[in-house]
Amino acid sequence: MAFKTISRLTAILCIICCVSCSRKKADLIVYNAKIYTIDSTFSRVSAMAIKDGKIVETGSDDAIFGQFDAPDLLDAGGKFLYPGFIDAHCHFFNYGLGLQTADLTGTTSWEAILDTMKAFAVRHPDGWLIGRGWDQNDWAVQAFPNNDVLNTLFPDRPVLLTRIDGHAAIANAKALSLAGVQPGMTLTGGEVHTDRNRLTGLLVDNAVDLVYAKIPAPGPADVEHALLDAQQNCFAVGLTTVDDCGLDARVVSFIDSMQTTGKLSMRVYAMLSDAPANYEFARKKGKIKTDRLSVRAFKVYADGALGSRGACLLAPYADQTGHYGFLLSDPKHFDSVANELAALDFQMCTHAIGDSGNRTILNTYLRRLEGKNDKRWRIEHAQVIAPEDFAKFGAASIVPSVQPTHATSDMYWAGKRLGPERVKGAYAYKQLLQQNGWIPLGTDFPVEDISPFKTFYAAVVRKDAAGKPDSGFQMENALSREAALRGMTIWAAKANFEEGEKGSLEKGKWADFVLLDQDLLTVAPEKILQTRVEATYVGGKKVHGAK
Repeated sequence: MAFKTISRLTAILCIICCVSCSRKKADLIVYNAKIYTIDSTFSRVSAMAIKDGKIVETGSDDAIFGQFDAPDLLDAGGKFLYPGFIDAHCHFFNYGLGLQTADLTGTTSWEAILDTMKAFAVRHPDGWLIGRGWDQNDWAVQAFPNNDVLNTLFPDRPVLLTRIDGHAAIANAKALSLAGVQPGMTLTGGEVHTDRNRLTGLLVDNAVDLVYAKIPAPGPADVEHALLDAQQNCFAVGLTTVDDCGLDARVVSFIDSMQTTGKLSMRVYAMLSDAPANYEFARKKGKIKTDRLSVRAFKVYADGALGSRGACLLAPYADQTGHYGFLLSDPKHFDSVANELAALDFQMCTHAIGDSGNRTILNTYLRRLEGKNDKRWRIEHAQVIAPEDFAKFGAASIVPSVQPTHATSDMYWAGKRLGPERVKGAYAYKQLLQQNGWIPLGTDFPVEDISPFKTFYAAVVRKDAAGKPDSGFQMENALSREAALRGMTIWAAKANFEEGEKGSLEKGKWADFVLLDQDLLTVAPEKILQTRVEATYVGGKKVHGAK
């Protein structure tokens, strides 16, 4: 009898061992989750197995545990899991640098900015005084300020305070002197403002670069600190890939080195800036592709911003007689860049705000692309489109890369700039989506808030963070929740030629995902902005969340 019992136990143990041996090895199993895979059918599963940073299977809890063993288990507690968010248009590095400067976002008056800079100068007693984020449209008196008080407060220290969109700035006399800015200067794509032949300190678009050129470049330690600070904040809101729009080759190389050594985990789609040295870099290096870095695009500027009246319009601004804005380069330059990038097989990604700026770039692309294609050349912002120009996006497979919070930030004054008819073709995301059937979404941070949830809310509800306007802004161009989520994940990946490796939670793709406390697809609209990130994972490794 004892022998029979031992034999039975041995058989059971053998069966258990065989079952265990037959199961495949994974590094991590996520289970008890509501997982939106964002695959072609928008399917939902409850579990996935991860090995070597990639998803090896998805399915039910029973199916995954029936196939895999893993030393690490993540019980999601029934919460909601999505692909890691991808910001299709931002300024990751500049955002990090901005974290080291005075934050002027949300200031409600020029006086408040002066108070901020006085306090900042006490904490930073040497060198340039740099601030960013003011918006005169948020002030009771919406006129641009001048630099009189700045000159009095800081006669011996150069000061540059950049507007929220980066397309205008106030510089004090010391900074203007160092940059050699003089009354009466004229330059392509920029303005130096004067009052009775006296510099006011206001610079628009290319004029700002005259002063920027005199600011000492950050050293390696400063660059590293900026990138790590930016990464930390991005992971905290669920971003796992960022499209950094406009980098010098030296910064791209620095990012690559930090990723190679493991210091930087963020995945970066880097667009090189429109500068001779960067074209030489692209000719020499060609496309660069690693697990965390992709370099195959250039960022070009067609015009300025609507808020500073630098956007190039087909008809004059409704609130400034005879003023059309301006292109930042001669149209021949855009043709030259298009030819160069076509030869390199690089992506052309062009900032275009005004309807004239957009038409110029659309026509440039049409001449080079010649019909439907898979080049995925992008227009960044695609903000104001003439009715007859929408179809050009679909005609040449041109990708409109948009930022929904621009609509809800600009809506208070966009109609004043454009007039009641022209504004109907602005921030027209649904109409743009219809051109190719997909549209990538971003924030343009630090111009707008870094939060993907504000992107989602603005795209779907068309309201700002204060819940205004009550009925939503131009709701005919709101996106569905599914479209907005795709725009922040798989469509953003597609805009980067990376839909085969990220943007959805499918077998063979990177295990980049975010765990949320609310379901973005069903939560009440007024609660979307209350969504909290429980954890963020990149390549199956936790990069944000409780230990």
